Amino acid sequence: MAVTARDVAIRASVSVSTVSRALTRPDLVSDETRLRIEAVAQELDYHPNSVARSLSTGRTYHLGLVVPDLENPFFASVAKGVQSYARQLGYSVFIADTDENTTMEVELVHQLAPQVDGVILCSPRCESDQILPLAATTALVLINRPIDSIDSVSFDHADGVRQAVRHLWALRHTVIAYAGGPRASWSDQVRRTCFHSFAEELGIETIDLGYFQPVHYGGMAAADLAFASGATAVLAYNDLVAIGLVQRLVMRDVHVPEEISVVGIDGITQASLFSPAITTVAGSLHQLARTSVDALINQDLEPAHRLLPVDLIVRASTAEPPGGPSAPPARPRMSHQSSSDPTEKEEQCGSSIAQSL
Repeated sequence: MAVTARDVAIRASVSVSTVSRALTRPDLVSDETRLRIEAVAQELDYHPNSVARSLSTGRTYHLGLVVPDLENPFFASVAKGVQSYARQLGYSVFIADTDENTTMEVELVHQLAPQVDGVILCSPRCESDQILPLAATTALVLINRPIDSIDSVSFDHADGVRQAVRHLWALRHTVIAYAGGPRASWSDQVRRTCFHSFAEELGIETIDLGYFQPVHYGGMAAADLAFASGATAVLAYNDLVAIGLVQRLVMRDVHVPEEISVVGIDGITQASLFSPAITTVAGSLHQLARTSVDALINQDLEPAHRLLPVDLIVRASTAEPPGGPSAPPARPRMSHQSSSDPTEKEEQCGSSIAQSL
């Protein structure tokens, strides 16, 4: 015979309504009572009827999560974290992969909206004017994409780039290249702009290698340009690009970090297992997932933009440049044509940081 709420109530010495509140609206009961009821429910293997819950509360107890690419370990980790934490709160999660397709982002949110209590849209690639109408169809939280009227959670990309650039500056690198990500990525826009701005402040020459797919073969495509540029260090859009960079450089018998240092961003597990282990900038994906789910379930009247800290993790892929900073370059330098003047870059970076706060 299936265990009922009445069975839990009798064992926990509370009313059936208290059991219902503890398992659906825990904020309405004391922590002591909630913990006792949860312990009894677990002991009896009691699971509330989801249909009954939805009828009584007006909620589906389902959440949606839309990500650009589940094959990317960063997004896979975000999905795992969101699902795990949501499950603790009594929610299930529908996960959708856009395969880096901006049209699919909008379509998937529309498809999920009737079935869920809200959607977490992770690192969306589509334009802001395409995202804004989605907030009228369902509760919405954005990861790594702040828009004024929508709740968002982002890592502090500007500070992460600052830490990476200062690290390479401290190692006495004077010519650093940036291997970017997708053109439609807001994160790439912030990282690229701040890279040029912070490097300029330290007197570092910058080389923009362009835009690349945010996967290892994107890094392999960037590696030949990095080698030809004369840069002694490269900041990659993410760890997968950094790994691809190193793979291609090794294929060309270029030693990392003895000849070129490489820094990634994201802190995926693969970066620590690669040889050489990749120096990276990372935030807590656990905190990102929890904060996003909490923001979605407990939406405030006024949208909030939550900025999470990041840290530099120094590993084996960075070292001093060959011959020291005053030595002549080992390879000819590629001329760099800036897409905008330094003042404009600094203003853009400042604007991006302010938008994140």
